[in-house]
Amino acid sequence: MPISLEKNQTISLEKSAGTSLSNVTMGLGWDVAKPKGFLGKLLGGGESIDLDASALIFDSNGQLLDNVWFRQLQSKDGSVVHTGDNRTGAGDGDDEQIRVNLSRLARAVQTVVFTVNSFTGQDFSKVENAYCRLINDAGGAEIARFNLSSGGSHTGQVMARVYRDGGGWNMQALGLPSTGRTFQDMLPDIRRLL
Repeated sequence: MPISLEKNQTISLEKSAGTSLSNVTMGLGWDVAKPKGFLGKLLGGGESIDLDASALIFDSNGQLLDNVWFRQLQSKDGSVVHTGDNRTGAGDGDDEQIRVNLSRLARAVQTVVFTVNSFTGQDFSKVENAYCRLINDAGGAEIARFNLSSGGSHTGQVMARVYRDGGGWNMQALGLPSTGRTFQDMLPDIRRLL
């Protein structure tokens, strides 16, 4: 049964999955917020919003080793793969996914940070039903889910991080509001977390 995480909550991935993990997928989903009031109900949904998921790979010194996002869909070693850019949030389920082969990550990798940002510049007050979730690829079971729909004037969020803890991996829900159209704009906020 998946764990619904609260901001800053940490879980052991192996304990939550009930087994040793080697491949996980971070899924991101969102919908465009519907306009409020009578006219909103009459006119229907708002404009499309292009949210982008990114995975940033850091060593134990907080040095950025690699990044995976819509302009680079795979890490240099192939251990992290983005499945593609969804520019609208339309449809059910995950709108973007990033697959991580934990067993193939270099030994120097300490943390993988997952971010989301609004490439088109709309803030999160225009987004609803946003979430990130972690899936065990062996069988497809959802391990954990974190609700990202908090509204606000920010254009990005540091969603979560997966990090080494001894011989295993933990996940921490972060939900840190940030500003920027790409992960590069958010790096100062991300570095404060490491």
